[in-house]
Amino acid sequence: MIRPRRARIVATLGPASSGRVADLARAGADVFRVNFSHGAHAAHAEAIAEVRRAEGEVGRPLAVLADLQGPKLRLGLFKGGEAAIKVGGKLRLDLDAAPGDAKRVGVPHPEIFAALKKGASVLLDDGRVRLRVNRHGADFADTVVEAGDRLSDHKGVNLPGLTIPIPALTDKDRADLAFALGVGVDWVALSFVQRAADMAELRKLVDGRAGVLAKIEKPAALEQLDEILDLCQAIMVARGDLGVELAPEEVPVVQKALVRAARLRGLPVIVATQMLESMVSASTPTRAEASDVAGAVYEGADALMLSAESAVGAYPLEAVAMMDRVIARVERDARWPELMRAEYPVDDADADALVAAAGRAAEAASTACLVTFTTSGQTALRMSRERPLQPILALTPNLATARRLALVWGLETRVVPELTDPEELARVAVQQAVAAGLAQPGQRVLILAGLPMGSAGAANILRFAHAPLK
Repeated sequence: MIRPRRARIVATLGPASSGRVADLARAGADVFRVNFSHGAHAAHAEAIAEVRRAEGEVGRPLAVLADLQGPKLRLGLFKGGEAAIKVGGKLRLDLDAAPGDAKRVGVPHPEIFAALKKGASVLLDDGRVRLRVNRHGADFADTVVEAGDRLSDHKGVNLPGLTIPIPALTDKDRADLAFALGVGVDWVALSFVQRAADMAELRKLVDGRAGVLAKIEKPAALEQLDEILDLCQAIMVARGDLGVELAPEEVPVVQKALVRAARLRGLPVIVATQMLESMVSASTPTRAEASDVAGAVYEGADALMLSAESAVGAYPLEAVAMMDRVIARVERDARWPELMRAEYPVDDADADALVAAAGRAAEAASTACLVTFTTSGQTALRMSRERPLQPILALTPNLATARRLALVWGLETRVVPELTDPEELARVAVQQAVAAGLAQPGQRVLILAGLPMGSAGAANILRFAHAPLK
């Protein structure tokens, strides 16, 4: 089942998708996100099992992305569940667990008070309430209300511009990670990354059993972006919390910078949050949302993500199909190819030189598609970084690699036996390309491979083969 587009779609699983995963995959979903901020392990296990069943139904590898909750900071409780506040009024934050009111409320996170500074801004409830710190200590902060009129139990707390001294992985995250790796997820996303050490810790725990992805949603992460990118295998532009701590006009600029930084390194990048938000309750998106999706495609993002739209929305299939249609339409734009020319310095590695040569050779009109043989996925990732216009068929003996590559721009992945003979490589490449509908009898297929298979970065074969005439 070949999709006529290169950018990929990530669909979040939830009540609305239960029993419909195969249909979502047929509509265009390539990766399925399991949000560990909600639900029990038993429900997640069933959802992941449904993805694996759907994979067999649609005939192509599908990826599972485990999204860890991370250290979400929240208020305590209020008497009666909520309190009315007034702009200009005073509100004390403290460590007292007693239910709060319009004058004070508990914040069960001593790390917050350790990070505060006089004059700092405190955002509550996704920025709907803004406080300014006048005085603070180890267990309290006296603030003045600058915006907002109501608060309720457990609303989120954000401290823009401040690095909070808390571990990126909570005890809950560690338990969720152990479960996710045990059931064989393909990617693990770490929320609220602030520093490179956060990714180093996750990478050590995962130990190669899945790809590791950094969610960039804290401004502090931007200050260590290069170091974070050194330690992750993909990133997500998580515009929800990022948009809380940054001014609205800054978010599009940061998004473009993050996508470009990922493309320069050849790292897959997901653009996420509110892409088709109105389709949670409406059967069609706003024109602004369609333009938002299109903008991410023009930027060269590897994947675009649906959150509530597919998890709890009334129109999950329609949302996936709409995203699929917008992506496909952008990629038919005559101006789109020039935007896809990869921006990266030429590496000295022989493998990268061969991949670059393959990208140029593929521009010939007589080339139907590219076929890359890959064991770890690195050769296919390097080929994707070139952003060739022809489809890329990535053949691998490892099902785990095939699933992980389902996130990557332009790759169609299939599992084949491990091969050692160059002529057999050519035969299998042509056979798989024809079977996938990417090449017709008599057309030319460009093959990129490395022998022996399994050697990291060992792309050392570049050749053409012709699909035999019937």
